Amino acid sequence: MTFSEGFLAEAARIVQGLPADEIERAAALLARVREEGGRLFILGVGGSAGSASHAANDFRKLCGFEAYCPTDNVSELTARTNDEGWETVFAGWLAGSRLRPADAVLVFSVGGGDLERNVSANLVRALELAKSVGARILGVVGRDGGHTAKVADACVIIPTVNPDHVTPHTEAFHGVVWHLLVTHPALKVNPTKW
Repeated sequence: MTFSEGFLAEAARIVQGLPADEIERAAALLARVREEGGRLFILGVGGSAGSASHAANDFRKLCGFEAYCPTDNVSELTARTNDEGWETVFAGWLAGSRLRPADAVLVFSVGGGDLERNVSANLVRALELAKSVGARILGVVGRDGGHTAKVADACVIIPTVNPDHVTPHTEAFHGVVWHLLVTHPALKVNPTKW
């Protein structure tokens, strides 16, 4: 078997292992957020920041959400990093946006954040703020989901089928899950062009 055949076979196994019930829970939760006039804040670091940005567009355009991605505002992101530190960059951004109970925070991450290992501490701090104000938390994460999976109201954990490919598979399947959500009949209100 070639590397390409193996990688694609792993992807097929992931599709079969995706937790459809948890995706349905996320869709229902997101529908409630929108119905209640809540906003959707989408967080990600590294490649997951790219997923967050793309997803914010799709949730706004296709689903009629007031959705934001903090990493899209690089001036504020770098000012907060410079002045306050990377660990609190998202929490500060959410506080400045007056995060409230009607809102939701959606995290795209491979590890989900872990303070003990000092990995994506900025996600952990943002979720601590979200919990403290009563905002809803959703995640699409890999491996065991880290802090995100522990505190989320709905969390899709991308199955690990090869420990050497956790990052590429998780980041690839971020797109599969959010595209499923923005196409879900409970959420989609506008047609796609194609």
